[in-house]
Amino acid sequence: MTTLNHVLVPKHEILTSEEKEELLQKLGTTEKQLPFIFSEDPAITDMKPKSGDIIKITRESMTAGVTKYYRLVK
Repeated sequence: MTTLNHVLVPKHEILTSEEKEELLQKLGTTEKQLPFIFSEDPAITDMKPKSGDIIKITRESMTAGVTKYYRLVK
């Protein structure tokens, strides 16, 4: 079983360049202002991310519902 398929690991996905630009515009920020995640992080190594990619993390919670977090790959 890969790390991505574990029940405790939330869904991770790489944004397309269009999604990336839209997100940064929506948040009124630059990519350098986003929290980061290392490309060697076990949750994303199978995705083969490149430095500068933005990862969308979708977490589900019984109390908070669905929340989305964004991380810049270093």
